[in-house]
Amino acid sequence: MAKTFKPGEEAPRSGQYEQVGPRGGRTGEERTVTRGEPLPPTPAPGMGYVLVDPTKHRSGR
Repeated sequence: MAKTFKPGEEAPRSGQYEQVGPRGGRTGEERTVTRGEPLPPTPAPGMGYVLVDPTKHRSGR
């Protein structure tokens, strides 16, 4: 199972983060977040985020 991140936590990687419910159910709602930025608030308490599509790029080019 993927690691769940809480709203307000710094994003460890850039990419698409999907909202998950308190018991881990996915909602289908995604947010694009840049590494180091805080994850946005969720619509209900107890929800979190899972990284579903990390950004793919070539560093230094």
